Amino acid sequence: MRIVADTNILVSALLFGGPPEQVFLAGMRGEIQLLTSLSLLNEFEKVLKEKFKISPPLVKGIVEEVREVAEVVEVSSHIEAISFPDEDNRVLECAVDGKADFIVTGDTKHILPLKEYRGIKILSPSEFLKHLPIVIL
Repeated sequence: MRIVADTNILVSALLFGGPPEQVFLAGMRGEIQLLTSLSLLNEFEKVLKEKFKISPPLVKGIVEEVREVAEVVEVSSHIEAISFPDEDNRVLECAVDGKADFIVTGDTKHILPLKEYRGIKILSPSEFLKHLPIVIL
């Protein structure tokens, strides 16, 4: 299963836990293939530094960890499905070019309302987790 986790999911996984963290951990365990792009990694880095005031050396380590877990997709598509903010289109571009099955996002204003884009299901973290097989240890 190939998924693009929006920047808000990565930030929530790191700082707040809950379902976003479970999605990221599923990627770390290899249960799903996380997808990202250079544009999404840059946005993630910017949010951690500017909004959450995390030190640049720590941010660098966090971004490198995401790079190790996720497949970095080379994006060639240019999508303008969302008029504002334009950055949300980068999520769609990564999903299309990365042949994602799902986009996981907490963006209730712009991305989640689409529900699907070019056959790619768009779900909240809680809804996405219902699609993962239950592993009994």
